[in-house]
Amino acid sequence: MAKLILVRHGVTSWNKIGRWQGKTDVPLSPEGAKQIEQAGKVITNIKIDKIFTSTLARVKQSEWVLVKDLNLSCPVVESAALDERDYGIYTGKNKWDFEKEYGEEIFEKVRRGFNTPIPGGETLEDVYNRVVPFLTQSILPEIRLGKNILVVSSGNTIRVMMKYLETLTDNEVEKTDLGFAQITCYELDSGGSILQKEILFKGIYN
Repeated sequence: MAKLILVRHGVTSWNKIGRWQGKTDVPLSPEGAKQIEQAGKVITNIKIDKIFTSTLARVKQSEWVLVKDLNLSCPVVESAALDERDYGIYTGKNKWDFEKEYGEEIFEKVRRGFNTPIPGGETLEDVYNRVVPFLTQSILPEIRLGKNILVVSSGNTIRVMMKYLETLTDNEVEKTDLGFAQITCYELDSGGSILQKEILFKGIYN
C-alpha cells in the first residue's frame, strides 16, 4: 500500500479577482503561501518519497513551501504535462464579468465542461489526454513500488487525475471542485486501485 497525495496550489492575485489564469505564469500571493503552510501541517507525519510538480511558478512556489516546512529531501520531478489548462482566448478575462455577460449556463460550460471547445485553448478532455499518460507512466509506477507520492499542481490537472482514479463520468468531473491548497490523499494497492480516499485539508474558497 502507498499514498498518492494531491495538493492544489495556493491562491494568486489573479485568483482573488476572478481572472482566468490557465498557463499564464502568475506567482503565488503571500496569502497563498500562508494557505499552503496551513495545509501542509496535515501531512507532517507522512513520509514523502517523491514529488511531482508542474512548471508554473504558483505551483512550484507551493511545492517549495511544503519542502521547506516539512523538511523534505526527496527527488522532485517537474513536468509541463502537469501544467494547468490553457484557457485560450479567455485567458486574462474576468470570469465573473463573463458570467454576467453570457449567463450561468454558458459560463459553467466554459469553466467546467469536459469537452466544451475553448478557442485557442484546451478542453478539459484535452487536459485529461495530456495528464493521464503522465500519471500512468510516471506516477503510478512509483505507487506500485510502495512509494508515497506528493503531486502539487493546479485545479483542472488534479480534477482529471481524480476522474481517472475514481472512474468519474464526464458529468461527475464537471461537478468536482477544489479549494485552494486542498489536499486529497488516496491510499492505493500495488495495482493502483483505491483502498481509501480522504480529504486531509478541505481547501479555501475565495
